Formats: sequence, C-alpha cells, structure tokens
Amino acid sequence: MRILRRSWVLVVAATLAGLLVAGASSMLSKPTYTSETQLFVAIQNSGSVQEMQQGNTFSQARVQSYVKTVNTPVVLDPVIASLGLPTTAGVLASNVRASTDLNTVLINISVNDTSAVQAAAIAEAVANSLIQAVDGLERPKTGGSSPVNLSIITPATVPTAPSAPNTRMNLLLGAFFGIGIGIGIAMLRSTLDNRVRGEADVRLITDAPILGGISFDPSATRSPLLTQTPAQSPRAESYRQLRTNLQFANVTGQAKTVLVTSSVPGEGKSTTATNLAIALAQAGQTVCLVDADLRRPMVNEYLGLDRSIGLTTALVGSSDVNDLLQPWGDDNLFVLTSGQIPPNPSELLGSQEMKHLILRLEHAFDTVVVDAPPLLPVTDAAVLSQHVGGVIVVIGSQKLKRQDLEKSLSALQMVGSNLLGLVLNRLPARGPDSYSYGYSYSSQEKKDSTGKAAELNNTKARRGDHQAIDDFGRTMFERVEQPPKVFPARRFDSH
Repeated sequence: MRILRRSWVLVVAATLAGLLVAGASSMLSKPTYTSETQLFVAIQNSGSVQEMQQGNTFSQARVQSYVKTVNTPVVLDPVIASLGLPTTAGVLASNVRASTDLNTVLINISVNDTSAVQAAAIAEAVANSLIQAVDGLERPKTGGSSPVNLSIITPATVPTAPSAPNTRMNLLLGAFFGIGIGIGIAMLRSTLDNRVRGEADVRLITDAPILGGISFDPSATRSPLLTQTPAQSPRAESYRQLRTNLQFANVTGQAKTVLVTSSVPGEGKSTTATNLAIALAQAGQTVCLVDADLRRPMVNEYLGLDRSIGLTTALVGSSDVNDLLQPWGDDNLFVLTSGQIPPNPSELLGSQEMKHLILRLEHAFDTVVVDAPPLLPVTDAAVLSQHVGGVIVVIGSQKLKRQDLEKSLSALQMVGSNLLGLVLNRLPARGPDSYSYGYSYSSQEKKDSTGKAAELNNTKARRGDHQAIDDFGRTMFERVEQPPKVFPARRFDSH
C-alpha cells in the first residue's frame, strides 16, 4: 500500500493510457457482424420407443462429428462456390464457428463478417452445405437414404448491430491491463529505487531514534530561518518538536555539545543546525552555534554575519573566542562563524585546540550546536564527533541512498560516536512518507501569528558590535584552567 500511495500518479497514468489505447483501438477497428443459425439432428426410424431411444443415443454421439465437419472443405468449398467468395476454405474457416450443447442434438453455427448481409448469407449457405454433406456421408454404400436427417430450426438473419468491437469490454480490459502495468512498474521502480524516502526506509537500515521530521517547504529556499516563518506554521512546529525530542534523547544532560551532520551535501544539515539553535534559544537556553564546516560554510549566509574571523581564527590563536562570538537575535544565541577557510580542515577540527575550545563553550553555554561537514565526502565530521557529546544525522528525503546512510552510520560507530538520533528533512507534506500532522487554528490565531512573525522579521536580527556580549554583566566564560563560571550572570542576580 505504501508503494501504491507513492506511485499513485504512475498507476493512474497507466490506467488512463490503457483506456486511451482501448478506446482508440475500438474506434479504429472495422465493425464485425455475427449471424447465427441452428440445426436439429434427427434419426429416421419406425417410431417405436426402443428405436427412438437408440436413435437419440446415436444422434448425440454423431453430433460432435458433425460439428467438426463444419470447418472442413467438404462443407465450405460449396459455400465459396455458391456465393462466389474471393477466399479459400482455410480462411473462411477462421470466421465460422460451430458448437453444440451437452446432451443435445442441436448444432449452433455462427459466422463473422464485416458485412451484415454477407454474414447472414454465409451462415445460411454453411447450414445448407452441412445438411448435404451429412446426407452424403451417412448414406449407405449399398443404396438407400441416409438414416440421419438435419433440419434448420433457426434460420440466419441479418444482424442489426455489430458484435465487435465491444467498446465497453475493451475499455474494461484496457483499464485492467493499465492498472496491472502501473502496479508492476511501481513495484519494479520501488525495488530498484534505493533512495531514503521516509521513516519506513530508515527502519530498514537502523533502529536509531528519529528525533523529528521537517516537511519540504518551497519557500524555505528564500526564507530558511525559523524566525522567518509564522509561529504556528508546520515548519516552525517541526523544529520545536525536534528541540523537545532532543531534550528527551539527552535526558541525562551529558551531551551539552550536539554535532549536526549529514551523509552527503545538500541534505539540509546547516539549515537544521541553525534552526535548532534558534529553537533552543527561544526556549530560554543560552546557545552557541558553531560553524565547523570549514569547506562550505553556510551559517553566516543564513544569519547575515561576517565570517572573516571565527573558528579558524580561534584555533590558530590569533584571537580569543570571547572576541569572535557574534550575538544574533533577541534571545541568548551567539554564533561562532567559520572564519577563513584553511587548507587543512581535518587537522584543525581534530586538534587539541578544538577539543579545548569545545570544553570552554560547554562551561559557558547551556547548549553548543556544531554544524559539521558531511560524513562521506570528508572525514571532518567523524574526527570532530569524538570531541562532542552527541551527534545528529540529517537525512534528506529522496536525496540520500540507503547504502550511503549505512556507510555514514558505520563511520560514526567506528569512531565510537554517540548517535543521539536522526532528523528526516525535505519530507513530503502529504502522503505515505509524511511525518507531520496538521492542526487547525482559528482565523484570528493565524492572523496574530502572522503579524507577530512579520513584526519579528522587521526587528533588527543582530547586533553589530561585540560589546553586546558584555550586556549580560560580565564576560561569558573564562578559560578552563580557572573555575568555571555560569553564563549569563544576570539569571542569578535575584539570588
């Protein structure tokens, strides 16, 4: 049923094609007319009861032989000669049918022809020729009359309507074969297609928990951020659900740093990492978003930040991370962009400096979200996953193949990473592979949520100066060698 729901367009198209072919063949076929006649086989006797019983048994035994005789040249050659037909006995036999009912002495003869008048004439001529042929075959060689007598009890008539093509039957057969072909193609395509389309395909590979599913939104290309969508939209609700499920997956709180990666490029890992960080910050947490994709950084483009200095700047020791964090939005979200793209990303991400930096961030923030490169093209994510508390793998629906997902999970397992769960991205909004459930809101609620989203979009999304970090009362963190401080301090002013 899942395969049929996925390929219902194909099945419908095949059915319509079958109907079209059947209808066209019915319209282009020349009409065929059928004329029928019926004969009765009798045995000539004196009329006693015993002779009548014997004659009835004899005639029933001979009727099958007479039926076979109808399509022989003995019967058909005289018909061709009498009607002057431009054909042969073999060709004419294909248009003549003879049959008999069980335990009867009746012979049914039907003739098909493109002319209604000629069909009736041939049927009548075949009946008369059969009578003469049987009379000659059954007549004793010693002389005398034939003991078998054939009589026409239903004369052939000119048909008023064609018997073929049967348009209704052709349409039914066309629809039947179209459905069968459509289902067959759908099954074959499903067997050959090894792309991950939804949760059912993921379950064929792994039992890892699915933290959430993000439906495909055509407008996400222009407005990828959570703050750019209405608060009650399915897309916004999906990220809030992802945030909640992540908290349950990390119920012990050991994974303060969450690495977000994917198997191949283009699955939406950067968008997922950015929106997850925004959702966590909206829930009241202090969040640091780190763009660790040192090959194709995208976080700065989504958030409109400068990436000339960032993670690589801190790793090489040119500046302290305190001076590199950029606040974003009205919540406690700080972003560490990628910085300049280095020639050795894997070495930087696997260095002790990176491990030390993550520890400092974990002491300063409630949650650290790291956007890492894909797993299969490069080893950056696998190396970096050893320094974080947990890993989230984003799966792009219809983008990723099953064998690629297996390789990615095997790579994480090989380095001993803590896989928190999977996120299904680009899922269809409806259908067997959808992951979201709709919930209706009143028109006023929709209006309010849309207005709030528009007001939020008009608000300045970021602060340009690094002095904003000090708005919380003090520097957000110190180095690990010093006693760790809790960020932000303002949260504890009342105590």
